[in-house]
Amino acid sequence: MEKYDIIIIGAGPGGLTAGIYAGRQGTKNLIIDKDMAGGIGREVPEMENYPGFDNISGLELIEKMKAQAIKNNELHEMENVEEITKDDSEYRFTVKTDKDQYQTKSIILATGSSRKQLNVKGEDEFKGKGVSYCATCDGFFFAGRDIIIVGGGNSALQEAIYLKNLGANVTIIHRGDEFRAQKQLKDQIKESGINFILNAVVEEIKGDILVESVTIKDTGTGALMNLPTNGIFVSVGYIPHTELAEQLDVQLNETGHIITDKNQKTNIDYVYAIGDVCVGLKQWVVACGEGAVAATSVFLDLQN
Repeated sequence: MEKYDIIIIGAGPGGLTAGIYAGRQGTKNLIIDKDMAGGIGREVPEMENYPGFDNISGLELIEKMKAQAIKNNELHEMENVEEITKDDSEYRFTVKTDKDQYQTKSIILATGSSRKQLNVKGEDEFKGKGVSYCATCDGFFFAGRDIIIVGGGNSALQEAIYLKNLGANVTIIHRGDEFRAQKQLKDQIKESGINFILNAVVEEIKGDILVESVTIKDTGTGALMNLPTNGIFVSVGYIPHTELAEQLDVQLNETGHIITDKNQKTNIDYVYAIGDVCVGLKQWVVACGEGAVAATSVFLDLQN
């Protein structure tokens, strides 16, 4: 069984950064991801707030980070970690995947999150038939057509602008009375002429073979309105992936996120956590910073 000093589970921005820092420390490291490196970060159409780049796509930035990480680390993509067990030996963790198993002295959990669903009638029925959760994946098919974006945060507004630039006729539906996004994004929405309906929620998605309309409800009056559309893109937040953390009895907060200290340590010795699976601001630059901190913390702890 192959042995490592550090196994990093998740190859998003945080996991890759942890690998970059760990690799330069001379430790033997493995990065594992159940998908391609980058996860949902690959879907970000444009970023204008990542230091060093005026504008860069998530996919382009991930590929640059991946190239750095694999210089001094093993990277296993498309390999799903199914179980982690712990004992009192030097290589105290056994990581079992759907392809192999490994032993390691320490674990960095960078397992990220996945997009929430609306959980409304018609959503499951029309997945891939007009219901989408990824503008960069599916936006091309909606050029020149009417689409709805559901959400009011940074991701929702970024995707609305991206789809507008592809030539789609975009309407944003948001349950609040104002967007929760950064001011620059809100200003871009106004300048672009993108339509939006506030204080409204989607009640049902309708169609025959493909999506044809959605029913929305005014959260104040309860009034219903049928809105014709060719597609609906859902961007209403994320669910942290904490299944492996729970196997190790890692402490979570009331929203289901991992609790860490300033060194990214969890309540379990030699288990660290970074990125969207943790409590804190959901931003690439934050995940990268946490990855650097965690890799350094592991290195120092392994010297003791």
